[in-house]
Amino acid sequence: MPGAELRGVTLDCADPQTLAGFYGALTGMRELFTTDEFVALTDDSGCDLGFQRVVGYRAPQWPGQDVPQQFHLDFRADDLDAMEELALELGAAKPDHQPGDGRWRVFLDPAGHPFCLTSS
Repeated sequence: MPGAELRGVTLDCADPQTLAGFYGALTGMRELFTTDEFVALTDDSGCDLGFQRVVGYRAPQWPGQDVPQQFHLDFRADDLDAMEELALELGAAKPDHQPGDGRWRVFLDPAGHPFCLTSS
């Protein structure tokens, strides 16, 4: 049976360099490839994170669905409080709506994509 291995995830955005800088600082991933239109980050795990420029990009409107989120990223953190502080310092926003009874925390990256931090 053929199997496909996830190689990476690419996020649409208006400014790939800025968004890559945010996620690089949040995760410790380093730049693998960059152009004006696309930036890829890697940590040698085999799954890279890419950011591509989209003209007329519209940020998701979470938790509403006027502009759907389409997907979100989940990151495991040993110390949720410390990672929350870092995410906010780097330019993330923490929306009032926090589902999950504290098992995870939802944030919006500088381009408006929702992402979660969890301890599990």
